[in-house]
Order: sequence, then C-alpha cells, then structure tokens
Amino acid sequence: MSQLEQTLQERIAQVKKGGDEKYHQKAKEQNKLFVRDRLALLFDDEEFVLEDGLFANFTAEDLPADGVVTAIGRVGGQTVCVMANDSTVKAGSWGARTVEKIIRIQETAEKMRVPLIYLVDSAGARITDQLEMFPGRRGAGRIFYNQVKLSGKIPQVCILFGPSAAGGAYIPAFCDIVIMVEHNASMYLGSPRMAEMVIGEKVTLEELGGARMHCSVSGCGDVLAADEREAIEAARSYLSYFPGNYEESPPAAAGRESAANAREIAEIVPENQNAPFNMYELIEALVDEGSFFEVKKLFAQELITGLARLDGKPVGIVANQPRVKGGVLFVDSADKAARFVTLCDAFRIPLLFLADVPGFMIGTAVERAGIIRHGAKMISAMAEATVPKISVIVRKAYGAGLYAMASSAFEPDACLALPSAQIAVMGPEAAVNAVYSNKIQAIEDSQERQAFIMEKRREYQKDIDIYLLASELIVDGIVPPSQLRRELINRFAAYANKRQHFSDRKHPVYPV
Repeated sequence: MSQLEQTLQERIAQVKKGGDEKYHQKAKEQNKLFVRDRLALLFDDEEFVLEDGLFANFTAEDLPADGVVTAIGRVGGQTVCVMANDSTVKAGSWGARTVEKIIRIQETAEKMRVPLIYLVDSAGARITDQLEMFPGRRGAGRIFYNQVKLSGKIPQVCILFGPSAAGGAYIPAFCDIVIMVEHNASMYLGSPRMAEMVIGEKVTLEELGGARMHCSVSGCGDVLAADEREAIEAARSYLSYFPGNYEESPPAAAGRESAANAREIAEIVPENQNAPFNMYELIEALVDEGSFFEVKKLFAQELITGLARLDGKPVGIVANQPRVKGGVLFVDSADKAARFVTLCDAFRIPLLFLADVPGFMIGTAVERAGIIRHGAKMISAMAEATVPKISVIVRKAYGAGLYAMASSAFEPDACLALPSAQIAVMGPEAAVNAVYSNKIQAIEDSQERQAFIMEKRREYQKDIDIYLLASELIVDGIVPPSQLRRELINRFAAYANKRQHFSDRKHPVYPV
C-alpha cells in the first residue's frame, strides 16, 4: 500500500469513528447506538453502501463528516437513500455543510426515484453557523421545500432516535411515517427551558414532546418502538409494502393463508348492532397471517389504520373499532383516516374500508374542535382516492359515517355487506325516539309504551333491511362471512389495472 493510500485509509477510519469517546459513552448510557451501527442494521448488506460527503468539514477537526452520514444502500432488496445524524458530533447539530449534504441526498433520491429514509438524532441548528446554514437559498429551509416536493413522489420515512428540535422538527412532520423510540425520541419547536422562559410554563421534555405523547396525543408519531432495533425493523417492514416511487406498483410477496387460530367471522361479529366486538379479530381473519402493520396504533383508537397483505398483495385498511367509543368518528380519527388514505392513494396501494360506524360524534366539544371541517377532510381524501377501493358494511353504517367509509355514492369499486349489515340515517332506537318522541311520552302505561316502541322499531328495521338495499343497488353484493376473504382477494385482483382520473383542476381547496 502506498503512503498516500495508507494516509487516506487512516483518515477514513478517523472520520468514521465519529465524535470523542466521551460522547460515544454518553450514547451507550442512553441505550443509543452509534449512527454507523444503525445503518448496519438498516441496510441489507453492509458492503453495498455508497457514502457521499464523508470528508465534509474535514479541516475542522472536531466535526467529522459535519455530523451527518448520507448514503445509498439496499433495504429489503430495494435501493434507498439515507440521511443519518451523528449525535456524537456536536449532538448531531446542523452546520452549513450538514445542510448541503442533506439537500444533496434529497436531490439524489429524487433523481433516482427511490425511497428516502431520515435517521434523526439532532439538537438542531448550530447558532454559530446560522448565517451560512439558516436563511439562504440552499439553507435549512431548502430541506423542507424538498420534502414537500418529494411528498407522494417517493416514500419518505423518519426514524426518530433522539431529539428533533425547533425547525428540525419539521423533518419528521413532512415524512410519510414517523417511528419514535420510547424514552429517547422527542420533537418540539421550543424546549422546556424556552417554554418556561417565554410563556412561563414548567413542563418536562416527555410531556412537551416525548415519543409516547406524540404517538398517543398529538398524532405526530405513527409507531412507538421499545428500542432502536425495533424501530429499524419497523422501518424495514413498512417499506416492504411500498414501491420505490409513485409510478411503480407496490411489491407483491408470496401469499399466505389467514392466521390458523383466527375465529370464524360469523363468530366474531355479533348480531346485536350495539354490542361491542374487536375489529382486530376480523382483520386477522381476513389478511395474510402476520402481515398487518398498524399505523398510529395509540392515536384515535376508535379507528384502525394499517397495511396488510391479501394473498401477498399490499392493501391499506381503514376500519372502525366498536370496542373503543363505539367506533364513533371524532376529530382525531377523521384526521388519522384522511392522512392514511392519502398515503395509500399516493403509492398505488388499494384500500379496504371495514365499516361498523354509528356516525360522527356530536356535541359542543367536538363542534368547537371543528368536527365538520375534519370530517370533510376525511371524506375528501376518501373521495379523491383513485386506487382500487372496496367498502364492506360489517354491521352498521349510520349517518355521515356511511359516507366517510366509502359508501356507494363515492364510487368505490364495490360496496359489499355482510348479512348482518344495516345502512341508515341513524339506528332504530334513535330514529324511533326522534320521530315519535312526543307520542311515546304521551302513552302513560309503561307496557303499552314499550310495545309501541318495539313495533315502530320493527317497522324501521324493514326499511333498512340489507336485502332491500341490495334490491335498490345500494350495495353491490351480500357476502357470506365465510367467503369474505376470498371475495376480497378476487375483487382486488380484478381491479388491479384500474385507471381513474378524478378531476381536471390545479388542486382542490382542502378543508384543513
């Protein structure tokens, strides 16, 4: 080996070590992996990694790679681009060359049309470098501009291992999915110290911007991981459902049967419209075993959203959860659905709606929170989706909840129903009370009053009988529970080549 080559190898090794040993030790105490160990877990093959900008800011001896690794590798056999903060270098903070490296890997991902993964662990901007990295045409703002431009063009995934502070918090905000490591990950616009100084609020970091808070309360986080290895594995699993870009089809896998221990659908769904049941059991009975990847599991739990496979083909599922708040749609669940539907539609992933919904929540609190506006957001996203979409009325679909779950008026490729299904403006109990309230109150004898109520409910049931609805072509088919999985597989296969243009316009005026 020549002297020049030996010097080069020594310098490469020096840069790849990252920051001082004390910072590595601090990371270990926090159960945090070194950035290059994270990349080794993420990529299929450690050898297939192309790194750019390794010697960024090399002349500043305490800033190896300027605190960020930008690389190209394979995840699940698919080429991806990655930006990864090095928390051992100035806490992963951004300088001018850090920003330039991030912008360049974004531009590379766009040119290659491959997914972009952000491994975030950063204290934010270096105040000492703000003139060079903050306000300019290729300053930090350009990162967010690029993310908006890439949205829906290529998958963008964020794994949050540590802080994502101030303006840097918008990197996860503009990604398709945010996976957060519990206890270590956080994102916030102002730190607890700043909150106390500016608005007089004393709050802990976890309360202000911790992983569990964001995954369960704000909805900014999508997946809460117990540790870094689980977070990286979640990202790998998530990407297995997605194509490299919006022009490609989602990748198929070998088909599998549903879970061997799954109960029969007829046993899962009770005949009583008001009795709760666990929608997860129905999903398990429908999808390929072990294929369900839930998104926003801890947030707005009255609605379930997640990716799965039917005979190996990816599908996005939006399902009401009767066990939580009766499956009623709230502000947060409407937002959750709108976001997920938009994601699936962007990358050609078909949509399956499993409806068991009493409608949208009513009352002063939700009206003031903008339930109408948020409900419109959900309905808009669902209506605009041009991927194959199937709605299944599992048991009931009342009021505007029917519309939100892709009913026949919104051009699903099929609106199916189980024999137990009901579709109505409202349930029999509420409807009879609304129409006959005065008359009911006027009947003094309790037995006579009850007999009158039951008779009117039976009359109402006849009007919403599922066979009458099928006769009027409101639903396209009534499917026996035992045949629902096969029916869905066959229909999604038939609709696979669907092409639909929704509307000629520049863009809608979104109800946000």
